[in-house]
Amino acid sequence: MADPTSEVTGWLRTFEAACRARDFAGGRRMFADDALAFGTWAMAVHGLANIEREQWRNVWPRIRGFRFEERPAGRAAGDTAWVAAAWSSEATGPDGQPFTRQGRATFVLERREGRWLCVHSHVSLPPTQSESAHGRL
Repeated sequence: MADPTSEVTGWLRTFEAACRARDFAGGRRMFADDALAFGTWAMAVHGLANIEREQWRNVWPRIRGFRFEERPAGRAAGDTAWVAAAWSSEATGPDGQPFTRQGRATFVLERREGRWLCVHSHVSLPPTQSESAHGRL
């Protein structure tokens, strides 16, 4: 039997490859139909069809070279798991110049019928740490 934490890291690598290849069908196979997502494009999206339409299809075609960090954090216990990692990709700015996007992601997984499926994802860009956003500390 495989180590559940290794399985969860494997899930992340498979999702990374689906995103990089713009493989929407592959991504759908990895999420539960009743999943909830917070994203970089869509604020909060309920249901897999909506996640694909409102988040993935607005982001994946616009980025290149999507990667999660080499050593993500993750844990599994029974049929529940989580994995979190920093990520980066390249995009093209309004001026036509490429730039690097960086962020972080957390996925909550549930084993259903022997397969790990994402039931919640939170993908975000880095927080703004300016005084104008948060005030002086």
